[in-house]
Amino acid sequence: MAHPASYGQVIEYIQDRLYLASYTHTPDENTPFPYPAQTRRSPHKKASRAQAGPTPAVLRPPPVYFTIDDTLLYNAFHADFGPLHIGHLYRFAVQFHEILGDPANNDKAVVFWSRADARSRANAACLVACYMVLIQAWPPHLALAPIAQADPPYMPFRDAGYSQADFILNIQDIVYGVWKAKEENLCQLKEFNLEEYERFERVDMGDFNWISPQFVAFASPQSEPTTPIPVSSPAYSTLPSCIPEIQSARISQPFKNVLTHFVQRDVGLVVRLNSELYCPTYFTALGIQHIDMIFEDGTCPTLPIVRRFIKLAHGMITNSKSIAVHCKAGLGRTGCLIGAYLIYRHGFTANEVIAFMRFMRPGMVVGPQQHWLHLNQGQFREWYWEDQLKAKMELNKPSTPRAMSTKTPARINSGAQTATPNRSSAQRSALGEIDGNDISNSGSFQDENLPAPTPGQPRKYARMDPRSHPYSRSTSGTMRVNGNKADTETAAEASRQSMTGADSEEELILQKAASRRSQSKSPGSKGKARSVSYTTTTTTMTKTIDENLKLSTKSEKTQANGTGRPKTTPRSASGMGAMSVAKTRSLRESPRRSGGEDKTKVRKTSGRVGSANYGPTGVKR
Repeated sequence: MAHPASYGQVIEYIQDRLYLASYTHTPDENTPFPYPAQTRRSPHKKASRAQAGPTPAVLRPPPVYFTIDDTLLYNAFHADFGPLHIGHLYRFAVQFHEILGDPANNDKAVVFWSRADARSRANAACLVACYMVLIQAWPPHLALAPIAQADPPYMPFRDAGYSQADFILNIQDIVYGVWKAKEENLCQLKEFNLEEYERFERVDMGDFNWISPQFVAFASPQSEPTTPIPVSSPAYSTLPSCIPEIQSARISQPFKNVLTHFVQRDVGLVVRLNSELYCPTYFTALGIQHIDMIFEDGTCPTLPIVRRFIKLAHGMITNSKSIAVHCKAGLGRTGCLIGAYLIYRHGFTANEVIAFMRFMRPGMVVGPQQHWLHLNQGQFREWYWEDQLKAKMELNKPSTPRAMSTKTPARINSGAQTATPNRSSAQRSALGEIDGNDISNSGSFQDENLPAPTPGQPRKYARMDPRSHPYSRSTSGTMRVNGNKADTETAAEASRQSMTGADSEEELILQKAASRRSQSKSPGSKGKARSVSYTTTTTTMTKTIDENLKLSTKSEKTQANGTGRPKTTPRSASGMGAMSVAKTRSLRESPRRSGGEDKTKVRKTSGRVGSANYGPTGVKR
C-alpha cells in the first residue's frame, strides 16, 4: 500500500495488528496511515456484490510506531551491514511484546518501521521475517510472502571481506537458514541467554559465540609461552587444573574467560586452525583435548582436513561433548569447518548454513570460502550417507563372522557363485581429493576408484564365452559328446580360437566334466528320449534317419576292420546327434530294415527303439 504523499511503503503482516513500513521522516500520530477503507470480503459472495458502494472508512486511533534503527546496531567489519544477529532478534521480540501487552494499545495497530535507505529496509524486513519463523512458528514461505512484492526489492547481504562482493545472501537465505536450524534443534530462543551472549561476544571478554549446542566459535587467545609444556617440566605444576585456579593464572582476562566457560559447558575438544599464539597445555591441563589443523589465513581447507575434522567432531558429539573451533578471528576458517559439519550432519545448503552462522556470529565465512562451501556441499552430504550405510552394515553383521580368504577362489565345476571382492567406500579415496595422486602413483588408485560390486550378484568376465558351455551346440550344428569333436566342429572351433585365442583352463575343466557325465548315462535314458522324436517324424524325416543308420553301420564296420576313420554324419532332423543314434542301432538292427524296404512309408512305433510302452530290450513294461 503506497501512500500518495510518499511517506513510505506499508506491508501488512498480521491484519490490523502488525505492519512493516519504511519512512523518510520519523512518523508520529499525525502521519497518515492507509487503513483499509472497508472490511475485506470474498468477491464471490452475494452480499459483497449487493452493496451500492464502498463502506466509509472507520475512524480508528493512530497506530503505535517503533523502530530499532538507533538502538540495535550492527557492528560492521568493512562493507557488511547485516543480517542482525540472534541477540538483536531477542531484544526486538521483547520490545514488540511489551507494546502488544500494553492495555492502551489493545485497539491500535503496531507499525515496525525503518529508515528508507536500502540497508535499513533489508535489516528490518529480515528481522521481522525471522521473528515470525522463530517465535510465531510461521513456515518460511508464509513469513516471506508479505515482503515478496516490496518495491524496490530488498538489498542482499554481503560478506565481511575487503574485496568486491561476488557471493551474496538474500533475506530468503537467512529465513530458511534460521528455520532449518530451528527444525534441527540448533536454535531455540527459549534456551537463549541474552546476557551471556552479549558479554562474551566482546573482544575484551573472550570473543566467542555458540553456533549450535555442539559448536562454539572463538578468536584465538594470545599468551606466552606458545610452545607446549611437557608434563615433566616444573612449569606444568603451575598451570590451572580446575576453575578456581584459572583466575590466578598468568594469562589475559579473555583467555581466562574462555577456559572457565569451556570447562563449565563441558567442551571436550579445541581445534586450532591458525599459527601458535598460545600454549595448548592450558587446555589439556584442564582435561580438554587440543588438536592443530593449521592452514593459511583466507584459504579453504583440503578435503582430508575436513574429513578428519568431521570424524573427530562426530565422535565428540556422540559422547555428549562440545567442540570449540578457532582461527585468528574465529570467522573465515572457523566457519568453513563448522559449516562443513552442519551440512554433513543436518543437510543445510551452503547458503543456508552461511546465513545461519552469521545469524549466530556475524561475519563468518569470508570471500572465496563461500564458494568453497557451495562447491563441496554435495560431497559433505554424500559422506554422511556413506557413513550411515557403513554403520548400518556393521550392525547387520553376524556376531561370529566366518574368516574369509584374501585370495579370490577359482570358479568350481558345480557352478557355485564366488564372493565378490570387498571394495567398500572406506577403502577408496575420494575422487575429489588430488593430494598425492600424481602421475607416478595414479595407477595404484585406478582399482580403488571403481564402484563397489553389488554383493551377491554374479559377474561376467571377458574370457567367458557362452559357446564353451558343455551342452551348447557348435556352429556346424553338432553336439560335443564324450569329449570327442566332429571334423566340422573342430574346424569351426579352430577358426573361433584364431579370433578369441585358446580355450582357458576353466573351459577345459568344464569340457572334461561334460565328458564324464555323458559317459555315465545309461542307454535306457537315451532310448527314452529318442522315442518321442521317432513317433512324430514324417515321411521325409524317416527317410533321412534310415539313411543315417546305413551310413553309421557302414562306418562302424570300416572302423572295426581298421581301414579308416568314421565319417562325419549329418545331423538328424530330430535334433539329436547322429553318433548317439548309431550306437543304439548297432546293438539291435533288424534285417528287415537293412534290406530293400520301401522307405517312403512311415515307420510304426516299436519297442526296439525305446517307445513309451516298451523298454530298450523290447519287453513290455
